[in-house]
Amino acid sequence: MSASTGTLYIVSAPSGAGKTSLVKALLDAQPQVRVSVSHTTRGIRPGEVDGVNYHFVSREDFLDRLKRNEFLEHAEVFGNLYGTSQRWVEQTLADGYDLILEIDWQGAQQVRRLMPQAKSIFILPPSAEALRQRLTHRGQDSEDVIDTRMREAVNEMTHYVEYDYLVINDDFTHALADLQAIFRANRLLQPAQQQRFGALLEQLLA
Repeated sequence: MSASTGTLYIVSAPSGAGKTSLVKALLDAQPQVRVSVSHTTRGIRPGEVDGVNYHFVSREDFLDRLKRNEFLEHAEVFGNLYGTSQRWVEQTLADGYDLILEIDWQGAQQVRRLMPQAKSIFILPPSAEALRQRLTHRGQDSEDVIDTRMREAVNEMTHYVEYDYLVINDDFTHALADLQAIFRANRLLQPAQQQRFGALLEQLLA
């Protein structure tokens, strides 16, 4: 990796908008990007791996970490606690990697207060009908749970105005291209390029 410092990205979306799939595709295409692995008190789901999808911890452990101010942000979602390790975030950025935090609007507000240089991206579905259809096709939740998630989604989506970038996930390929463009454009900003190619710039101006 380059000696330059990475950029912190906040990526938020309502459940069912396709955020997880888009971020995974981005990671596959851009090796200089990492995604934060949050701590959570929710139970592990089939196919998930501790330390890969989440760091699964007890509620007591989570609250102890919270008291020690280990989290850059934390939130309670559907009765479960989620938090991002501040030390790991700072080290990953210092190593030169761009880092994605997949968090909700509450966590995003906390991160912006502590790290105002972070870039933020909100992913939206093309319609409410498409969102409900995606939640239903998962086959994981009852109608009551889906209704609850839809209400939460509406509340979540009202906060899109707080974000720097907006991506509409209607066509997956186009949405991924939009997401990749955001990351590439930010790497081409003058301060980032100056940090990355300082020696070249000095030589050109000598």
